[in-house]
Amino acid sequence: MPKKGKAKNTVNKAKHTKLMNQKINKVKLDKQRNKERLKAIIKKVNEQKDNEL
Repeated sequence: MPKKGKAKNTVNKAKHTKLMNQKINKVKLDKQRNKERLKAIIKKVNEQKDNEL
């Protein structure tokens, strides 16, 4: 006979999913910020090269 009440692991699964989504979003955001920072550095260097010529 199945137990009565809520399912066994739903709370832990929900917490795990929430934490994993936070981690994934953090990694995506860090990668995006790094790309933007590198683009800004490259743009600045290219402008300096143009000004020297």
